Amino acid sequence: MSDPVQRPLTDDAREQRLFEIRREAEAKGRVEAIGVRPSGAPFPIASPETGYYGLPLLKEPAWTWQIPLYFFAGGAAGSAAVLGPVARWIGGDRKLARDCRLIAAAGTAASSALLVSDLGRPTRFLAMMRVFKPQSPMSVGAWTLAVFGTFSAAAAFAEMLNQRFKSLPIEIMGDLSEGISALAGLPFSNYTGVLIGASVIPLWNENVATLPIHFGMSGLNSAVSILELMGNRNPALNALGMGASAIETIEGFNIEISRKPAMDPLKYGRSGLITRLGGVLSGPVPLVLRVAAAFAGRRCSSKLRRAAAISSIAGSMLTRVAWIHAGHVSARSWRLPLEAGSTQVPRRGTTTGN
Repeated sequence: MSDPVQRPLTDDAREQRLFEIRREAEAKGRVEAIGVRPSGAPFPIASPETGYYGLPLLKEPAWTWQIPLYFFAGGAAGSAAVLGPVARWIGGDRKLARDCRLIAAAGTAASSALLVSDLGRPTRFLAMMRVFKPQSPMSVGAWTLAVFGTFSAAAAFAEMLNQRFKSLPIEIMGDLSEGISALAGLPFSNYTGVLIGASVIPLWNENVATLPIHFGMSGLNSAVSILELMGNRNPALNALGMGASAIETIEGFNIEISRKPAMDPLKYGRSGLITRLGGVLSGPVPLVLRVAAAFAGRRCSSKLRRAAAISSIAGSMLTRVAWIHAGHVSARSWRLPLEAGSTQVPRRGTTTGN
């Protein structure tokens, strides 16, 4: 009876086996036999228990605290840049348009500072500008930030000059810069959703189709709220805030009813608590307040809209923090995608450690 234990091959036997595999590949165009591990080769076996080389199969995001702030400032600035030309040329509200230019310029300045701070050195941002990769959300985002920042600053500067000198050429320059800023502001307000969705982090990748809409509506909600806190009471702002809050409410509902294991970090633990708090403050609370403001008297309506604006800004900021934090939790729970299929019912407590 033969020995069932497979004995290790000698060096000569290994070389002979490798030669046979090569010949089989040349003759058939494929290899059907079991291969051989070369002597001393570090070929580990990855598994849910041991990971890979003893390390987790997924690496946590290296982003620091600046990134949620960057997402928030960029979303509000991009949305404000889009609202500015509409307010000026369709609504005829020049004060609202002027405030939109200021928010866009201030937001892009804050975004640039936060991004460079996270990168560590300004030269790293400049290195991202060496090439343009349409297939890379990070490359597209860097170029969008550069274009948006340049023309939003130019539009705000032209606005300040025009207030002092009242010159037609300056006004034309400002309007042109405002238009280009609006074109770049539309993708800038939601590209961060594409950025985190195009990753292997299970939670982010699971929501790749909805994150751009989610972040875009959150940015619009923030821009509308900041404009209202600056004293703008245009009824269109309340309607826009109402629509953005309604979509945020629907997004929160979809998160709650989802049964996919990858969604657990948004529902359990500390990351789940932050997600729910941010969702309530940016969705149902401002929605109810804005609907009530639409039917209330002028004085009461102003107070309700102010409360809705404060709630929306807090909720939008917490939403960005929640998604980044939940991404870290999802990366640490790297065993879950391997142990459980996406059709299984999530188990409470599977994403502990957050």
